[in-house]
Formats: sequence, C-alpha cells, structure tokens
Amino acid sequence: MHYKNLRKKMIEQQIKARGITNERLLDAFMQVERHLFVPPAAKHFAYNDSPLTIGQGQTISQPYIVAMMIDLLEVTKSDIVLEIGTGSGYQTALLAELAHQVYSIERISSLAEKAKKLLKELGYTNIKIQHDDGSKGWIPESDAEEDVKFDAIIVSAAAPSIPEGLLRQLKEGGRLVIPVGDKFFQELLLVRKENGKIKKENHGGCQFVPLIGKQAWKE
Repeated sequence: MHYKNLRKKMIEQQIKARGITNERLLDAFMQVERHLFVPPAAKHFAYNDSPLTIGQGQTISQPYIVAMMIDLLEVTKSDIVLEIGTGSGYQTALLAELAHQVYSIERISSLAEKAKKLLKELGYTNIKIQHDDGSKGWIPESDAEEDVKFDAIIVSAAAPSIPEGLLRQLKEGGRLVIPVGDKFFQELLLVRKENGKIKKENHGGCQFVPLIGKQAWKE
C-alpha cells in the first residue's frame, strides 16, 4: 500500500482541514508511520479517521484527537514531556519528534514492552517507558529523577478528576492535557500551572478508555 500518500491525505483532510496548522506537528505526523503501530490485520485502516483497537481493551486514538491534544500542549524542542498511557507507542513517537525527552507510563505490561521494543527498533533514543499506574506520575528510577518535573503532561486515558500526582510533577508554567469525566463521557481539559495556581480550559467533549480500572469509576 502507498502509506506515504495515505499519511499525506490524513494530514490534509483530517488534521489541517480541522484547523491545526502547527508545521512542526504536521511534520511529525508525516515522519511517524502510523501503520507500524497497529495490529497487522488493521494496517489498511491505519490512516482512517477513527480510533483502532490495539488489544488488551485499549485503542489507538483517532489521528485528529492525537493531533489536537499535542497541539494544545505547545511542545518545544527543549521540553521534557510526560505521557500517561503509552499504548501502541504512536503518540510517544510523535512527542519524541517534538520534544527533548519523553517519559511514558503504561499500566499494561504487554503493551509497555511491545511499544518499548518497537520504538527502540525505530531508533528513538529520547524515550523512557515505565510499567506502572500513571495516575501517580513518574516513579524515579535514579537519583537524578528524584525531583523530576515536566514542561508538559499528556494523558491518553480518562479520569474522574485530575490526579494530584500529575499536578505535583507539572512545572511552573507547564501544560497538562487530560480527558476528565465519567466512564461514558468526558471533557478534554487543558490545565496550566501559573504562579502556583491551576487554571483550566475546556476544549470539548470526548470519550477515552479509563486511566485506571473499574475501581476509578463510580458505578
């Protein structure tokens, strides 16, 4: 299949057509081959305007949703970014194209290992993946990481509220994007930390898989 042409079409019709014009971000979408991050049987759907299942009850989000969330983060070349929900590693790769360093947490061990292997094979050297509960934030793996803070945090799964662990690890002036709500419907929030205070912007309705298992949701 002509995957390069499909990527160009995806960018033009699904992302640019909906108002996203950040050239660095669009270039990243061109560089990262989405079909490599989906199951073999779904490769011919990889550039469709829809989410796709990646197993373990998880999904790779619709390309536009990924683009919108990253666009809201305003990632710069010097940023250190925390991603909650590695999933297939697709968004991780996009972030690695844009940021200085990406830390990513995945709660499902098989997905974490698969993404780590693929991203290493693709040559990424600025990504660290951790298998843990992402709502707690990054668990330091060395003395150098004891006081780690992030310029930007992106959460690829829904939570009933913004986890305190993530707010603590957000730098002053940092941005956090997260879907917040119940298990059926959430609102996409952009959170900024300014002068020690948290400011929230609502960027519309959305629906994501849960950040943590059923225990996180009120039945």
